[in-house]
Amino acid sequence: MSVIILFSLFLMLLLVGMPIAFSLGIASLSYVLLEGISLTIIPQRMFAGIDSFVLLCIPGFVLAGNLMNVGNITEYIVRFSNALLGHIRGGLGLANVGGSMIFGGISGTAVADSASIGSVMIPGMARSGYDKPFAAAVTAASSTVGPIIPPSVPMIIAGSLSGISVGRMFLAGALPGLLMGGAMMATVYILAVRRGYPKEQRVPLRQLLSEARTAFWALLMTAIILYGIIGGFFTPTEASIVACLYALVVGMFVYKGLTIRKLPGILSDTVLTSSALLLMVGLANLFGWILTSEQIPQMIASTILSISENPLIVLLILNAILLFVGAFMETIAALIILFPALVGVATGVGVDPVHFAVIAVLNLMIGLTTPPVGVCLFVVSGIGKLPMLTVARAIMPFIFCNLTVLLLVTFIPALSLWLPNLLMGD
Repeated sequence: MSVIILFSLFLMLLLVGMPIAFSLGIASLSYVLLEGISLTIIPQRMFAGIDSFVLLCIPGFVLAGNLMNVGNITEYIVRFSNALLGHIRGGLGLANVGGSMIFGGISGTAVADSASIGSVMIPGMARSGYDKPFAAAVTAASSTVGPIIPPSVPMIIAGSLSGISVGRMFLAGALPGLLMGGAMMATVYILAVRRGYPKEQRVPLRQLLSEARTAFWALLMTAIILYGIIGGFFTPTEASIVACLYALVVGMFVYKGLTIRKLPGILSDTVLTSSALLLMVGLANLFGWILTSEQIPQMIASTILSISENPLIVLLILNAILLFVGAFMETIAALIILFPALVGVATGVGVDPVHFAVIAVLNLMIGLTTPPVGVCLFVVSGIGKLPMLTVARAIMPFIFCNLTVLLLVTFIPALSLWLPNLLMGD
C-alpha cells in the first residue's frame, strides 16, 4: 500500500508542476512516515547518493560551461560553424547543429547548450528568413548531442551508479554523437531545400582560416579533456577542473570577454545549478533506495525476462521504457531511479554495460525534446517567445531522425564499443 501511495503522490506532484526534486522528496517522505522508518534514513541516503568523487565533475563542467558563455567562447564557436557551413542551403541551421556538437562536447549538458546556442542562433536565423519554430526546433534537437559527445554529465551519473568506467563511456559516446549530429544535419538540409530556406555567401578562404584560428582555443578544450582522460593524465573529475582553468585563462586573456567583475555572478550561477542537480541526485538516491527495499527492480527484471530473453527483444523493451520515462521525468532522476535495475537486465542477456549506458543516455536525451516535460523545448520556447506545442510540432522530423540513430546504436554495438576497445582495450 505504501508503494502505491509513493508512486501515486510522485506522479500527482509531477502533473501539477512540482519540481522533480521536491516531487521525489515529498513522495519519499510520505513512504518513510507510513512505514514508520526513522527519519534519519533521509539524510543518510541523500548523503550516500552524493558522496562520490566522480560527481565532483558536475560542478566542474557546469562552471566550465558558464565561463565559456560569459567569455564569448560560444560566440566564436558559432561564428566558425557558420563560416564553414553557411554557404550551403540551410547553412545557419547546419551551423546551429555544428555549434551544438562543439559546445556540447565541452559543457556536457543539453540545457546549457540550448540556452547559450539558442540565444545567439534563434534570433539570428529568424532575421535571415528562417521560420522561428524551425530555428527553435533545430536548437532544441541539436542540444541533445552534447551529453552524447564527451564529456557528458549523464554518463558521469551512470558511471557513479554502476561502477562502469566513465572514460570508456566518454569514448563510447563519441561515434554515436557524431552520427546523431550528422543525421540532424541531413534533416536540416532536406527541410531547407524543400522549404527554400536561404544560404549565405561562401566566405573567402582567408576569412575561414581566420575564424578557424579564432575558434582554435575553444576547440582545443575538448581535445585536452579527452586526451587527458584517455592518456591517464587525469581522472574525469580532474579533467573538469582543468576545463575550468582553461576556460578562465582563454576567456580572460585570449578572447577577453571574461573579467574579474563577472566572476561572482558566474560562480553564483554555478552554485545554484550544481546544488539543484546534486539535491536531485540525493533525493533520487533516497527514492531509489525505497524501490530497492521493495524489490521493484527485481520485479521489473523478472517481468521483462518473462516476455523474452532474446537480447534484441529485451533492448527494444528497455528502449520503450526509457523513451516513455524520458518524456515525463528529468534525465538525472530517471537515470538514478532506473539505470541500476535496467543495466542488470541488459547485462543479464549478454549486453555490454558500456553499450547499454550509451543507449540509456541517448533515450533520455531524446526525452528532453518530447512533451510534456521536454526541458529543452521549454528553454527554446522561452527564447523564441513561442508556444511549446508549436515547437513540439516543428521538432518531429528531428525526433524521427534521432530515433533512427537510436535503433542503429542499439542493434550495432560496434558503434559504441569500437573506439573504447581500440584505445583502452577490451
